[in-house]
Amino acid sequence: MNAVTDKFAPESYLTPEALEMIEKAKALAPKLAERSFQADTEGRISDETIEEMTREGFFRVLQPKRWGGYEMDPRVFYTIQMELAKGCMSTAWVFGVVGVHPWQLALFPAQAQQDVWSQDSSVRIASTYMPTGKAVPVEGGYQFSGRWSFSSGSKHCDWLFLGGLLPKKDGSGALEHVTFLVPKVDYRIEDNWDVLGLRATGSHDIIVENAFVPEHRTQRTNDHSDAGCPGRAENTNWLFRIPFTHVFQRAVSTSCLGALDGAISEFKRRATAHVGKHGNRTAEDPNSQTAVTEATIALDQLKLVLFRNYARIVDAAKTGIQLGLEERLLQRAQASYVPKLTGFHASELLRATAASGTFRTNPIERVFRDIHQGRSHIANNTDAYVRAYGSQVLGIQNQEPFV
Repeated sequence: MNAVTDKFAPESYLTPEALEMIEKAKALAPKLAERSFQADTEGRISDETIEEMTREGFFRVLQPKRWGGYEMDPRVFYTIQMELAKGCMSTAWVFGVVGVHPWQLALFPAQAQQDVWSQDSSVRIASTYMPTGKAVPVEGGYQFSGRWSFSSGSKHCDWLFLGGLLPKKDGSGALEHVTFLVPKVDYRIEDNWDVLGLRATGSHDIIVENAFVPEHRTQRTNDHSDAGCPGRAENTNWLFRIPFTHVFQRAVSTSCLGALDGAISEFKRRATAHVGKHGNRTAEDPNSQTAVTEATIALDQLKLVLFRNYARIVDAAKTGIQLGLEERLLQRAQASYVPKLTGFHASELLRATAASGTFRTNPIERVFRDIHQGRSHIANNTDAYVRAYGSQVLGIQNQEPFV
């Protein structure tokens, strides 16, 4: 992190409490690295890891203080995520997507927060926001059914955020994305996550069959007004005035930065010690020297953009202004660019390890797979968001609803 590039003084968000949380993440990363091979093989983060992250308070970073959370700056959250990803990107990915949910629940009506946190404020929520749910209006709420894919960390959670579509309340007849909050008793998990990378995230399918979802357990995902975010009546911190996209998209791209950082460190260690079949050290190979330098340059640039952009986002939330559409679209494109660029450099690092580096015992091989799997997330669809920005600056009306 380059705090000096931040518009605000470092102490404005790097409080002693924040620094302590970051140090805890740094201390946990080596343990995650030791567990990563087994987690990847089993397709599941261990209960031990989830319990440690819970005990250290990582899932409370963006949670309202009134529910035992810390209400920290999202830059602290993403820094923690990067530190965890140095050890295991799957763990950091689950931290990212599960860890943002307390922030979104804070936007729901107060009764929804009571439903989830009144007995245990450490309860975790997983999600899959794809709008495939069918919601039929009934008295007091909706009969809700559907099937959703890619619910990361769902086996470690007791509630889910699920996506669906409902007519806008303005009477226009147009549909808008809605997040439905569903308890464990109303869904089942289909264990079908067998993929290239991020294997330990356990991003299984979710099935709901005719469950009742009361009105207070719904939230209009893209409605950033006070009416669309009724939880702001109790949760008044500026943190809860950041638009959903700004918080969520970085949660599914930032682990790529930490993973590449970890791959660079492993590459340095390996290159200085490994002697190839032809008798030369990897460190002496010009391809290796180029790969590690270019990966380091890219990582530095991507981190700078992350913290610079978030300084603007935080400033807007604190002052009550909205960033212009063009700037929001550019920030979305830049966030989605992270997996694409880190994926390229992970590929180059792996190539420079030669044939012996492609064994699964090489952590760089796993980082290569994990980042490329992360690229498949819809929020990391670089081409779509690059085109959205390009269309806007070239005079074509924006069609991207999440900004």
